[in-house]
Amino acid sequence: MKFGIGFKLSVLLASFGLLAMGIVGYYSYASSRTTLVQAAQRDLLTALQVLGQNYQTSVDDVGNDALLLAAVPAARAAMGSGRTDGARQDLNVLADTFEAMLKIHPEYFQIRLIRADQHGLEVVRVDRDGSGLTRVEGLDLQEKAHYPYVFKALWLKRGQVYLSDITINHELGAHAGLLKPTLRVAAPVFADTERATAVVVINIDLNRMFAKLKADLPASYQVYLTNQWGDYLVHPDASQAFGFDQGRRILVQEAFEPVTTLISGTSNHVVTNLQLPAWSPGGEVAAFLRLPFGGVGEGRFVVLGLSQPIAELVRETTRVAWNTVQVILVLGCIAVLLAVLVSRAVTGPLRAMAHAVTLFSREHVVSQLPSARDDELGQLARSLNDMQTTILANMQEINESRRTLRHLAQHDALTGLPNRTLCDDRIQQALSQAKRDMGRLALIFVDLDDFKSINDTYGHHAGDLLLCSAARRMEGCVRNADTVGRLGGDEFMVLLATIDLEQDATLVASKIRDALSLPFDLDGSRLSITCSIGVAIYPEHGADAITLSKSADAAMYLAKDGGGNRVQPVWFGAAVTG
Repeated sequence: MKFGIGFKLSVLLASFGLLAMGIVGYYSYASSRTTLVQAAQRDLLTALQVLGQNYQTSVDDVGNDALLLAAVPAARAAMGSGRTDGARQDLNVLADTFEAMLKIHPEYFQIRLIRADQHGLEVVRVDRDGSGLTRVEGLDLQEKAHYPYVFKALWLKRGQVYLSDITINHELGAHAGLLKPTLRVAAPVFADTERATAVVVINIDLNRMFAKLKADLPASYQVYLTNQWGDYLVHPDASQAFGFDQGRRILVQEAFEPVTTLISGTSNHVVTNLQLPAWSPGGEVAAFLRLPFGGVGEGRFVVLGLSQPIAELVRETTRVAWNTVQVILVLGCIAVLLAVLVSRAVTGPLRAMAHAVTLFSREHVVSQLPSARDDELGQLARSLNDMQTTILANMQEINESRRTLRHLAQHDALTGLPNRTLCDDRIQQALSQAKRDMGRLALIFVDLDDFKSINDTYGHHAGDLLLCSAARRMEGCVRNADTVGRLGGDEFMVLLATIDLEQDATLVASKIRDALSLPFDLDGSRLSITCSIGVAIYPEHGADAITLSKSADAAMYLAKDGGGNRVQPVWFGAAVTG
């Protein structure tokens, strides 16, 4: 189809006019948007400073409540034997005081009085449980001396309080506070001496505290809180908070890079934009403030932040811009309509093919393209269908081969247990988790006594069957979360990822020894073996994988030198240093 010069000139002039209108409209919108964003940054920083003061005031108020409860006469009197009528009355008075405090402050999860002696035994404890309160008594009272909020608070002087790190509460029996973001505030209780005899601990519902702080802010404001490493503690998207508690790190400096200066301590506050193109409705204006956290000299801090969607700031500007766009669209509809009618016949199938290829490359989903056409587009569609099917089949074969190779590389070919490489990796992971949680783990080395005589007497086939059966018995002695691995020959390793007491590890080791001492019925032969077991505990017997392994190995050889068929803990003389 041929067009005259008049039509071409009209299209050219219309194009220049539409282009000029679009440029003017765009720069007017961009200029207004920039001005509004700059004003919002100033307002946001001011609001953040007020929020920071309110946050610190709230924390100080909790500290004052803890000090008030620690100074209650009944708190000091309750530290008696607890057997007399007067002592029981003091306990009841203190419990009533705790309940009254919880009713006044709905953001409190729990209030406890914990002794300095008797392994930090709870004396009085009142928990929030649903919509009511529960007093925990008798055998349900727990020992808490190993928690920092107890032993560190006992070091404090009169009038001082201890703030714990903000974490997810994993303490069993915490009722409404279980698995909730928690800040613990502790104050020491003094009797007639200068040494604290107990601590009062208040557990704070972090989410409820910040909901209360945010109540006076505009609805479009979003609040952030991170620890001193940048891990989110409060985030508009709850799934982004406390990622470290799930084994992953979600850091504020990854989304807002300027916050790095707050983490490093080179600045006290920053104002920044999570910037998208000026014409986009997305993006955020954000301000962050570094606040001290904890006692003087501890060096701990938190980062408090506020953000506001740019779309909220430029809503009116966006409306005017949209009206301008609508005018431009109306003027351009006639020209666009002609292009659409022509392009749909050709570009429609091409777009479908491009979408199918993109979907296949991202999600490996095969889309059947229209291949009934007899022209070049039909030939291209048939070729793409064949290509997708072939590639998908090849990828499935490659992935299956990778899985097989990965399993062979990490597992013992005979027993199917994790090999030395995978065992080392799991030890490193368990050590990292134990260091983060300040927990304990156990590494157990098991060596079969006189295994060579089994091979020499019954043959290597019987020896292999014995190793496989021994592996299955050891697996039956541990939890699913633990690891049984073969280090080589007749040497095995057992990793107990989490333990509470050292005796837990020796009990498991004794269970393994007893299980292996039972006769084996293998291929018509009845065989009996014994084993030598060495037990090492983190962190007492090694702060790293090498030292811990050396300690367990030394204990195992000490057990073997002692005649075998025994469990030898490191603390009985086989410790390794360095």
